[in-house]
Amino acid sequence: MEGVVDWIMRDTLTRLGGIDQCTTEFIRVTQYLHSEIVFRKFCPELRMNSRTPAGTPVFVQLLGGQPEPLARNAERAARMGAAGIDLNFGCPAKTVNRHDGGASLLKCPDRVLQIVKAVRAAVPATTPVTVKIRLGFDDPNACFDNALAAEEGGASSLTVHCRTRTDGYKPPAHWEWMPKIREKVKLPLVANGEIWNRADLERCREVSGCDRFMIGRGAIANPFVFQDLRGWRPAQAPLWTDVKPLIPGFFAACTDHINDHFATSRTKQWLRALSTKNQEAKELFDGVKTYRKPREFQSELERRLLS
Repeated sequence: MEGVVDWIMRDTLTRLGGIDQCTTEFIRVTQYLHSEIVFRKFCPELRMNSRTPAGTPVFVQLLGGQPEPLARNAERAARMGAAGIDLNFGCPAKTVNRHDGGASLLKCPDRVLQIVKAVRAAVPATTPVTVKIRLGFDDPNACFDNALAAEEGGASSLTVHCRTRTDGYKPPAHWEWMPKIREKVKLPLVANGEIWNRADLERCREVSGCDRFMIGRGAIANPFVFQDLRGWRPAQAPLWTDVKPLIPGFFAACTDHINDHFATSRTKQWLRALSTKNQEAKELFDGVKTYRKPREFQSELERRLLS
């Protein structure tokens, strides 16, 4: 999730437990080999055996359209200790798609095959290469050829966001395609899309037949969703008393490690996401969203959190 799940958010979420694995924001690959500085910017966990402080493995996600540059960048990430390489063929953003990345590749399964094959050959056999796709760009039937391409290329697992690029994020997610894909490939399959709570997970499990799941937006809206999914806490909307203590630490980490302008925008972004599941978060967001100057924002945020 580009522009959302950076290392600070990964740290915040994985400390709460329940997450088996996470990925970086996508690193855009054109014809150039990124420096180690760039990889550490996106994945500072590379300094810690590619794990968050809580010990959760972090895969480096790459996005691009050319096999050779992607392979070279994957090799460098693996050499730096990446827990795995994740290839993004699912991003629906128009800017990304116009520049030969993300879901636009789903129009040509042979290109998916060549990319996966090149990356698989470039990294050690012990380094997983995972692939994420959508059902297709505009035709869900494309999922079959793209799944076969990922398997033939040597992918370790395949995550399917159960909508097309044309669908965007419009509900519902079409989990019913997962059993059809399973008839075509032997790859471990991971279901993704519209899993917000335990009830959604159980419906997805029943419909998709999957026992592996990827959660994106649901984790930003409810940081405790993984505890919910594992049955570690009551199946309910996140309590404000649980969520509220996370916000000052998140803001402080963004300020300390980036800058106060970044902290202001990212905290607003997170509060907006939290607002979809929590009324108190919505009230807090409504109260601070108009503050643009970092010091004024911080002062109002602290005042409201203490009230």
